[in-house]
Amino acid sequence: MMWENQTMVTEFVLLGLYETWEAQLFIFILFLVLYVATLFSNILISSAIFRDHHLSDSPMFFLLGQLAFLDLCLSSFAIPKSLFDYIAQHQAISFDGCMAQIFFIHFFGGSEMLLLIVMAYDRYVAISHPLRYASLMNRHHCMALLLASWAGGFLHATVQLGFIINVPFCGPNQVDSFFCDLPLVIKLACTDTYPLEVMMVTNSGILSLVCFIGLLLSYGFIFYTIRSRSSSERTTKATSTCTSHLIVVTMYFGPIMFIYLRPSTQFMIDKMLSVFYTSITPLLNPAIYALKNKKMKAAIGRLLSRFSRQVSSQGQP
Repeated sequence: MMWENQTMVTEFVLLGLYETWEAQLFIFILFLVLYVATLFSNILISSAIFRDHHLSDSPMFFLLGQLAFLDLCLSSFAIPKSLFDYIAQHQAISFDGCMAQIFFIHFFGGSEMLLLIVMAYDRYVAISHPLRYASLMNRHHCMALLLASWAGGFLHATVQLGFIINVPFCGPNQVDSFFCDLPLVIKLACTDTYPLEVMMVTNSGILSLVCFIGLLLSYGFIFYTIRSRSSSERTTKATSTCTSHLIVVTMYFGPIMFIYLRPSTQFMIDKMLSVFYTSITPLLNPAIYALKNKKMKAAIGRLLSRFSRQVSSQGQP
């Protein structure tokens, strides 16, 4: 179907999460705390990895640093604007700004989805083919897989935006969320939304479901391989690492599949899930990895100690 560019709506009104002033104040404080904590934790993780040559040379930690960067981007596409909107008491976004939010959430979200697949492949090679790990996951191959995940996210976002950007919007302009989410914006179109919903379910819902099932199967195979070996410290560490990866995968894919596999219906919990994968998950991801890995905690400790010494030396006369 071809739509002519008949857009009459120049801006969308973001209704936020709650209508009462007290609830909005609570959400503002919650978002501010979550965002500051997300910035601090992800920047800390990235800095600790890329300032430590032993960690940055490891494919697992290199990919973890990229995940922290993507989480930083995913939490920044909408939260800062939501905070500024509350202060300015102007809960609106331009049409172009709304399209930009749709593009970036699918760009960063799609890239992170593919990066999690790359991280699962990294653990599979490390556990199933340890003798070939250095050659299969060298820096050149890691960069190629990383670029492929970014390219896949860009393609996914471009397809989503291509379907929605020329759809006519000539009536209601209220988005029942704190950012422009594709399922909510589609409902405002002045046209038959069924083809758009099918596109969204196919491109986002089914794709995420297939990837999630594939990841569960791959981690199931990894756990089977670990269990078949004799108990050792290395096996325990591998189990702990893969468990933390699986927790991150479940937290990321769960809300996405719940929202994008049923676009024709909407529940109140959808708003909470949108907060979860845009604010809470980007904060929990580095926390899970940092708390589950001794090398990561040691690198963070060294970084904080170095920073503390620099601050102390600058404060001395």
